[in-house]
Amino acid sequence: QVQLVESGGGLMQAGGSLRLSCAVSGRTFSSYTMGWFRQAPGKEREFVGAINWSGSRRAYSDSMKGRFTISRDNAKNTVYLQMNSLKPEDTAAYYCAADPRDITSGRVSRGEYDYWGQGTQVTVSS
Repeated sequence: QVQLVESGGGLMQAGGSLRLSCAVSGRTFSSYTMGWFRQAPGKEREFVGAINWSGSRRAYSDSMKGRFTISRDNAKNTVYLQMNSLKPEDTAAYYCAADPRDITSGRVSRGEYDYWGQGTQVTVSS
């Protein structure tokens, strides 16, 4: 069983930075594609970005490219989301997800990850 636990959320002023972490249990973390998603109240879940098993390939939503960076440490079974220049519209619950398929697979591209965390809240004030 794979379990994901996000941390690092909180209240931040616009223009600030936050780094979210997602700790993953399970021996096969290093082979998983990892993704970050977010969901604001009353809105659909939104793709933030993803990183492949080795960290050599990343994908980002166009609206967050340049401000958000995904990284991973396979030795620590942890994936990170560095968020800079935060805006009030970044306010949402942020979720990490894991999937054994490649980052280019159809299911991963559609956001159909096998495993999900419980989320961490990020609130950005103006």
